[in-house]
Amino acid sequence: MSVDLIFPMGKFEARIPTDRVYSSNHLWLQETANRYRAGFTSYSVRLLQDVYFLDWVIDPQSSVRERQEIGEIESSKALSTLYAPFAGIVRAFNEKLLDDPSAINTDNYGTGWLFDFETDAVPLTPEAYVALLADGWEETQRTLKGQFQ
Repeated sequence: MSVDLIFPMGKFEARIPTDRVYSSNHLWLQETANRYRAGFTSYSVRLLQDVYFLDWVIDPQSSVRERQEIGEIESSKALSTLYAPFAGIVRAFNEKLLDDPSAINTDNYGTGWLFDFETDAVPLTPEAYVALLADGWEETQRTLKGQFQ
């Protein structure tokens, strides 16, 4: 059984499971059958808030560059572009999310997964990802406060 790391986000917490690895653009990756299943971390879901629309701009089996646009997500906060976490191949999408993306909000580490992905890149360890969050948290707070003024 894995122990989750916790990243404090003001009065909220982001749960970071240690049974997977991470990307700097706030996706988790869990190894499954020689590829990774990817989804949003609880940190990114907390910042997005209620996700209600998801669309992909590439097809399954597409080769992608790191930070290449692969889709869009709309939430109560904003319309955001989704980028590939690393260079690799997007093998399949979670098609159920196109009709109802609510699983991203309610079960982001389970049924709310986004896509299956192959890469040779070395993702971040859970500890390195929490350190990345800590390093950028002050700037994130300033950005969030600016959105609400």
